[in-house]
Amino acid sequence: MKRLFIIRHTKKDRESSNEYDYDIELTEEGKQKAKDMAKELAKSNPNIDLIVSSPAIRTRQTAEIFAKELNYDKTIMLNEVLYMAFVNEMIETITYTYDTVDSMILVGHNPSLTALAITLVGFKEKFEEGAIMQIDFDCNSWIDIDKTNATMVSYKK
Repeated sequence: MKRLFIIRHTKKDRESSNEYDYDIELTEEGKQKAKDMAKELAKSNPNIDLIVSSPAIRTRQTAEIFAKELNYDKTIMLNEVLYMAFVNEMIETITYTYDTVDSMILVGHNPSLTALAITLVGFKEKFEEGAIMQIDFDCNSWIDIDKTNATMVSYKK
């Protein structure tokens, strides 16, 4: 079995003086929400093998908070493709993951995450800021993941 946690960054600073979306940081409220959600996830002892994140500042901040709260001591993989990604690019990122990874976190943005959730599990809502979705795949290789072996275990916002 392969386990994927899809996480959307938490509240971003809409009042930021940065004009470039890529450089917008999390608000203090967003940082606290990410910490609270990561602590909640840590209670289930998910044993995360890999964290992959968009390199945009707010997603990196979210990934770093989750890494700290989950005692993840490996490198967070920053993947430029995840910023403004098409769904096929997100799926490609996941399927290129080494099979030694059984459980991974993917931190990204909308509308990409909503499209990914629709594609994999037929999700019918907008993927909210700070939401976490757990999808389990009944397969032994990331290359084999698709909607026929995907089960949405939870969605928390």
